[in-house]
Amino acid sequence: MALKSGVWMDEGALIRAAQAGDHAAFEQLVRAYDQSVLRLAMNLLQSTEDAHDIYQEVFLRVYRNLHSFRFDCSFHTWLYRIATNLCLDQMRKRKVRKEESTVFATPDGPLDRMDAVPEERVDGDPQRYLFSGQIRKRVKQVLGELTPRERMVFELRHYQGLRLRRIGEMLGTTEEAAKNCLFRATQKMRVALGDFYQR
Repeated sequence: MALKSGVWMDEGALIRAAQAGDHAAFEQLVRAYDQSVLRLAMNLLQSTEDAHDIYQEVFLRVYRNLHSFRFDCSFHTWLYRIATNLCLDQMRKRKVRKEESTVFATPDGPLDRMDAVPEERVDGDPQRYLFSGQIRKRVKQVLGELTPRERMVFELRHYQGLRLRRIGEMLGTTEEAAKNCLFRATQKMRVALGDFYQR
């Protein structure tokens, strides 16, 4: 429900008003979803600049194509489908560019930016903290090695908490295809993290 001109409107009425050219109704829709779209892009792309670019492109496309929304799925699903497709395209471009390395040259020799990230204060067991830091670093590395679609499904499921049926709808595929994609991603993750569980 959204407030417009002193009257509460449900989302369907808001969408129809925006389709009819009501700019205030469109702004209400943007405000209802802008933070979740930005959060999704940030989680998937791990880049503030790329996430903001995608965020702007998502709502530009929604504005241009809102007239074609036919209520055959939820607005949230339709919006996320646009967002996930744009994020997938961006991730594929990065794969092609081999994504810029975190290593850069200095007068004293090569330096990895990841080594320059300050360590958080170690509380409790330092060995346990080191172990969890190694796992986080490995998970991030493996996420970068997954195919864009595998990474998308893995992150939507595990970081956004979405159900496989919803993920399938967003990606324009079936729940079963999303499940298979998640299985492949999970297997790769399990293999890559296997040695951590044998310690």
